[in-house]
Amino acid sequence: MRWSQLLIPTLKETPQDAEIISHQLMLRAGLIRRLGSGLYNYLPLGVRSLRKVQNIVREEMDRAGAQEVLMPAMHPKEIWEKSGRYETLKNGMFRVIDRQNREMVLGPTHEEIITDLVSREITSYKQLPCNFYQIQTKYRDEIRPRFGLMRCKEFIMKDAYSFDVSSEAADESYKKMYDAYVRIFKRCGLHAMAVDADTGDMGGSSSHEFMIPCEAGEDAILEADDGSYAANLERAEGFCDLPMEFPGAELALEKVETPNAGKIEDVAKLLEIETRQLVKTLIYVADEKPVAVLLPGNRDVNDIKLNKILPGAELADPEVIQKVTGADVGFAGPVGLEIPIYVDRSLKGLKGGVTGANETDIHLKNFDLERDTGITEFVDVALAYAGDLAPNGKGRLVEKRGVEVGHVFKLGTKYSEALGANFLDENGKSHPAVMGCYGIGVSRTLQAVIEQSNDKFGIIWPISVAPFELLITVLSPKDEVCMQHAQDIKTILEAQGVDVLMDDRIERPGFKFKDADLLGLPLRLTIGERGLAKGEVELKARTDKDFEAVPVAEAAVKVFEKITAMREAL
Repeated sequence: MRWSQLLIPTLKETPQDAEIISHQLMLRAGLIRRLGSGLYNYLPLGVRSLRKVQNIVREEMDRAGAQEVLMPAMHPKEIWEKSGRYETLKNGMFRVIDRQNREMVLGPTHEEIITDLVSREITSYKQLPCNFYQIQTKYRDEIRPRFGLMRCKEFIMKDAYSFDVSSEAADESYKKMYDAYVRIFKRCGLHAMAVDADTGDMGGSSSHEFMIPCEAGEDAILEADDGSYAANLERAEGFCDLPMEFPGAELALEKVETPNAGKIEDVAKLLEIETRQLVKTLIYVADEKPVAVLLPGNRDVNDIKLNKILPGAELADPEVIQKVTGADVGFAGPVGLEIPIYVDRSLKGLKGGVTGANETDIHLKNFDLERDTGITEFVDVALAYAGDLAPNGKGRLVEKRGVEVGHVFKLGTKYSEALGANFLDENGKSHPAVMGCYGIGVSRTLQAVIEQSNDKFGIIWPISVAPFELLITVLSPKDEVCMQHAQDIKTILEAQGVDVLMDDRIERPGFKFKDADLLGLPLRLTIGERGLAKGEVELKARTDKDFEAVPVAEAAVKVFEKITAMREAL
């Protein structure tokens, strides 16, 4: 392929609306162009790389035993009502009305659709296990589309769904998909880490996110510094092992005036103590009854963890807090409360603490948790923080930022029960299929490659997903000898299966070199009149500092050897 015949509109300047480096480079290198908020056109180079990512995904899905299908992007609303997600996901869905006045949904995901299909086609245990996947466009009404392909309203996703006869068999399917994801991201040239994650609206028992560490990532990850553990912030478990005994530990409770100090920071400043010495008492309503949740003053509640212990719990209104505690918001404490009291495990052994007195403008000091409070249960409800002890009791948690490129879920029978995906066992008894689902953001993965692999000059493509493997830069396109050598080498290499782009534009060498670095193709061969006068061409990998002089007669062989080595490295 010749550059002069392709649409590759490179940009010198960085577009103002591109916030992160990968978005900037995709625009500058002419891979994509914005149509509207969260909507992008893929230009020829972008399409080539996207297809290569898709091919890797297909090969590994097929290798893992999954079968490719293609399902509609538009769904009747009734199928979403069966699972209950027509309401729970309504804010993120695009909905349309057809000419018969029927409401339809543009699919944000396909659990309901594949389960409905399986309910009609799979009836016996002899047909299980099975796993179906597709690569298709998805639609989500993002509140704030940003970062190019990272958060779009329309995006390309690979979604797969497994169906098994038991939880044990489903675990095997899950492991196959997990291992396939590891191979996919490695082949794409990505350093991906699998982290424990919450199942969220998908439901199910457990899940893992595949995260690409990068400073611009929207997701927070806590990873043990000894490599023993990693989880996203909502799921992470950590333990603060700092001593919880403070001055006044052996003294009796004592009231202290704290006028207008209803916030943790205000009380700590007034009493000249650490915020972690304070006990934060939060009043929630669960099952229409008030409950208290206690945690250190320097910690916040993890709502996901809390809702697993107290489903549907919500912070109480000021009127409820006043009725339960007898005080204004900010002065609640556990002493004397006649409601269930759930205590975060990090408060175990607390002595000499400070807590609200259930009187406005009053706190209690010398607070001993177990002496002064009736504890209903110790629980894990606090957000973990960097510096906490890892679950193995050895490593320390370190915070990183990351981008999610894949997610695998153990769904259980949530969807199969709702949509009737049942099978008959060997005794003729009916059971709901046990499901798993597995998603990869294909278009997001493409941008994640660039986010993780670039320098100040431009993209550094892994060879497996580069739009072309070799760039032949012809410095003198008007010179017939230069063009003939370039064409001969191109023809030989293309016959050997190498993707070659020839820069035959009539431009200054410096301009071409800058574009070459911006595009970041893995290998560059430069052909010019001066080099040919010495019987040489110049060969350089994108990551090399200097060119290597290669005899013209050996150029094609040398390039093929390097291309082969690069391919094998991935």
